[in-house]
Amino acid sequence: MSLDALKSAVPDYAKDLKLNLGSVIGNSDLPQQQLWGTVLACAIASRSPKVLAELEPEARENLKPEAYNAAKSAAAIMAMNNVFYRTRHLLSDPEYGTMRAGLRMNVIGNPGVEKVDFELWSLAVSAINGCGQCLDSHEQVLRKAGVERDTIQEAFKIAAVIQAVGATLDAEAVLTAAE
Repeated sequence: MSLDALKSAVPDYAKDLKLNLGSVIGNSDLPQQQLWGTVLACAIASRSPKVLAELEPEARENLKPEAYNAAKSAAAIMAMNNVFYRTRHLLSDPEYGTMRAGLRMNVIGNPGVEKVDFELWSLAVSAINGCGQCLDSHEQVLRKAGVERDTIQEAFKIAAVIQAVGATLDAEAVLTAAE
């Protein structure tokens, strides 16, 4: 199980995704921990069993245990936060934005890794889950910490490609089963 196996599974009609998968992961300028934490968090957020099964072993191999757990934590907490904050933002009643969330989010304050790494992973998951408020919040924290736009864009490029590969492979699994 590997990045190569995942690329091999991408059908010919999605060749661009195969090429992009190789470049955003294989040619990334991100440090190893940022890269593989982003990959793992996005693989989880993609909800694609195939993507997660293929990328998780390499992520585990390339991450220290605390970073591996923190990337999973980022995917978990953002699965909740993206729904909550996106809903609050989409509701036309602005009063919801003034109300206390009342949800535990302790991992954000103490993720077990550098805060910048966790914020980057949270931003990437938020891109997959489509929460504009969370994207803005995490991007602002990253920029205040001195993270360049190129680095931030690298994370959401990874998110975009992993999500697209997951959607494509899951669709292919359904279509193949229906034949």
